[in-house]
Amino acid sequence: MSPSAIHLGISSCLLGAQVRWDGGNKRDQWLAEQLGRIVQYYPVCPEMECGFGVPREPLCLVGDPRAPRLVTSRTKQDRTKRMLQWARRRLRELERADLDGFIFKGGSPSCGTKGIRVYDIHKKKRVASWGQGIFAKTFMEHFPLVPVEGDGRLHDPQLRENFLERCLVIKKWRETLRQHRRSRSPVMQFHTDHKLSILSHSPRHYRIMEELVARAEAMPTVALYAKYQQLLMGALHLKTTPAKHVQVLQHVKGYFRTPLSGDERKELQELIDLYRQGQVPLSVPISRINHYARLFGNACLQQQSYLLPEPLQLQLLDLP
Repeated sequence: MSPSAIHLGISSCLLGAQVRWDGGNKRDQWLAEQLGRIVQYYPVCPEMECGFGVPREPLCLVGDPRAPRLVTSRTKQDRTKRMLQWARRRLRELERADLDGFIFKGGSPSCGTKGIRVYDIHKKKRVASWGQGIFAKTFMEHFPLVPVEGDGRLHDPQLRENFLERCLVIKKWRETLRQHRRSRSPVMQFHTDHKLSILSHSPRHYRIMEELVARAEAMPTVALYAKYQQLLMGALHLKTTPAKHVQVLQHVKGYFRTPLSGDERKELQELIDLYRQGQVPLSVPISRINHYARLFGNACLQQQSYLLPEPLQLQLLDLP
């Protein structure tokens, strides 16, 4: 596995491990065979590793949806304390893995990230449908900036691309933290390299981050890193849309107001319009912009991650 591989935690059953309550699995072929080629997985099964065994009585969430209890479905044995004690130890171990993201099994009372049924104490009716699995909730509280996603949502190409992009960016951000913790300049360089990507997700976050970087020299370094990190992950959590991409492309087009001829500017605008209409993929206008950036030696554009994805990104985006 390449040292540049993304490190992902994943529910073990999604890779085919026979750890479900009935001794089965929920193997996801795309996750196991396609994505698995280019990422490094760290499988986790909370219920198995916690010592509940296989097969076992199914579990469910009961009580307050904000702090539900994990109990066995038939005998009503409370497993919450045991799960939480194990989870805290396991999360300390996962700190060493330096995870860039986590893929959870959706619908699970231990691993579901959202929309988990929470019943009243007697399991006669559903209290709410927005509870979180015990381990997933503990993980997200312990690693608030690590991107997480449920397996089912990753079958949506746009959600999948957004999740993988967030994983890759947080990986790059952590490398910046490790190498330059006491310096402001790497934050400014990181922002310069990723500003178009940020703009494609959230123009509002982009404006706030531009202002933050502009006053970076007046801020304590620790505060600068913390605030920038919060805004970065907040921006990337928002989905890109064709309209946002068109806004970025129009912004980039302004860089070539002088060097391009009238016909060249018209042709570039036509490619942007074709993308807007859904007739060509985003890579078509981006390829033309990259050509002009190299032709006219525009160093600012040539370093943009949005326009020149590195090999790992290309592998991720090429996955079927």
